[in-house]
Parts: sequence; structure tokens; C-alpha cells
Amino acid sequence: MKITVLAVGKLKERFFREAVSEYAKRLGRYCRLELLEVVDERAEEDLSDLMAEQVLAREAARLLPRIRPDCYCIALAIEGTRMDSVAFSRQLDRLALSGKSDICFVIGGSLGLHPDVLARADALLSFSDMTFPHQLMRVILLEQIYRAFRISRNEPYHK
Repeated sequence: MKITVLAVGKLKERFFREAVSEYAKRLGRYCRLELLEVVDERAEEDLSDLMAEQVLAREAARLLPRIRPDCYCIALAIEGTRMDSVAFSRQLDRLALSGKSDICFVIGGSLGLHPDVLARADALLSFSDMTFPHQLMRVILLEQIYRAFRISRNEPYHK
């Protein structure tokens, strides 16, 4: 299975980079992992709706060409489907069994994802109604992917 994590913005803090690196190393046993970043746009706190739309559109213009046409795209979005870790593991297994073994997860920037990116996605996934920093979301996503592989193979993992 090939898994791509496509994210807006760079990981700035060392502790996030180290956590991502650790999970990338662990996932090497289970899949081919590709981590891609696109440049984020500056988004001031008091953006008008029009300016926010323009920021999202520019980020979408960078994201969409990086999503391969033949991959199964899962966008992380607060309005997406929520599932527990076991259900997430089963979903990844179902995708692999149905021939969809090239999966791209897309993480937006501080304003989320443009509707064009959400429309391109084959599925929307939500981890919570809460908002998480997009840098932390990479760590959470990679941890859950790692957990999913461990669950799928009946390997022990902290509960």
C-alpha cells in the first residue's frame, strides 16, 4: 500500500518534525509513505470572507496538482465522517482489498480546505469537532494510520 500525506505548510517546530519522523519510520514496515508539503498562504486573524476565499483558492491551486488522478483521496475536514480506530483500520483494509491501495490524505492550512479540494476527495474524514493545529494534525493522522496497521495485523498497541 502507498500512503501519501499532502499538507499545507511546513512543520516549523522541531518536536512536530521528530514525531512525524518517528511515525514515518514505524510505518515503513507496513506501507510506502510519502510526505508532501505545499506552501501555505499568510492568513491574518481578521481576514474578510473574500480574502479567506482567495487564500484557500491559492492553496487549492497548489494542492490539486499534487493529488494523483488514480489515488483514493481522503480530505481531513471537520464535516467529514468520524470513526474510531478499529473502524478506520477496517476502512483502510477495505480500500486495499478493493484495489485502492494508493491513498492520499490531504490536510489543509489554518483556514481548512477549499471546496474544490473537498470536491476532489473520495471521502472526508474528521477526527473531532474540535479544531487542531494543522501541524499537530499530521502527527495525529500518522499515529492513527500506524495504529490502523497494527490493529489490522492483530499486533499489540497501547489502548
